[in-house]
Amino acid sequence: MAGNTIGTIFRVTTFGESHGAGLGCIIDGVPAGLALDEAKIQAALDRRKPGQSFAGQNNASVTSRKEDDKAEILSGVFEGKTEGTPIALVIRNTSQRSKDYGNLASSFRPGHADFTYFEKYGFRDYRGGGRASGRETAARVAAGEIARQVLCALFGDVRITAYTKRAAGISCGKIDLGAIEKNSLRAADIDAANAMNERIEELRRSGDSAGGIVECVVSGIPAGLGEPVFSKLDAEISRAVMSVGAVKGIEFGAGFGAADMTGSEDNDEMRLGGGAVEFSSNNAGGILGGISNGNEIVFRAAIKPVPSIFREQKTIRTDGSGFSETDLLIEGRHDVCLCPRIVPVIEAMAAITLADLALQNRAARI
Repeated sequence: MAGNTIGTIFRVTTFGESHGAGLGCIIDGVPAGLALDEAKIQAALDRRKPGQSFAGQNNASVTSRKEDDKAEILSGVFEGKTEGTPIALVIRNTSQRSKDYGNLASSFRPGHADFTYFEKYGFRDYRGGGRASGRETAARVAAGEIARQVLCALFGDVRITAYTKRAAGISCGKIDLGAIEKNSLRAADIDAANAMNERIEELRRSGDSAGGIVECVVSGIPAGLGEPVFSKLDAEISRAVMSVGAVKGIEFGAGFGAADMTGSEDNDEMRLGGGAVEFSSNNAGGILGGISNGNEIVFRAAIKPVPSIFREQKTIRTDGSGFSETDLLIEGRHDVCLCPRIVPVIEAMAAITLADLALQNRAARI
């Protein structure tokens, strides 16, 4: 299976399956001498892990599967500092219930990668989706935190903040970054989060699911990151974010709204403020010509509804010699809305991309 590696200098390869012994990643290209804070890696994983409650109450959005998601670094770090060699990291699976997927051995779940994996490889790991499972993203989150620490070492106070902007058809009425970790949806509006959660609880009781929009804001990145033409900053972030299984779309700055603007409305006028270049607006999302302009990098990702719903659906099955139609009722433990758990994944993919382009940039000029 190809396609498990991302990056040119800061290279991340993930491995493992949802119901295998574990999963993890190998991170190459981390400069030697970085004082690596392993506690922050674990804190990042804790934000993504399943089985979370919020303020002692059940979180209607997330699966009840409980995993400790403890990161174990096997190589590349000595006495708290990176050695410049590959960092190998593993996360053991401890709460598999593969029996929940027994009825999927020959049937294909609508909305999942079951059918396409079968067509590509001739067979598949039906236990939770194997490599196609969202559990694979745990390794990305660990790698993303290492990338973030590289960025802070290079540029100082780099902040990468994602949050739920819309879920279950309900949008944030305001953006309060201080509210993100104070509600179960990781929304930037407490009132909207409460409404989202109520709607998601209704969907959970009816056996259905919800999607949403996650916005990400990056500050502290200087102008000049991104390679011309095929490795533009927005193109590389798009590639990274779109590699997350549940993401179905991405836009930067004004995004698709720019299609209805005039040039005078869309252009971000420039001025000097205290000797530094400032922009009157940020319709470009912090990127011009595929290169960062020093403004905040802003993008939004569309998250599809969770495909594992507890309703009978029509699908197909195989007996090894052909296909036939059947009905399917999915069992097991599943999220109802992915937004709160995908927030740290979006942040991680942004960090991985920015770290790679930052290291490339050091060779751009004398």
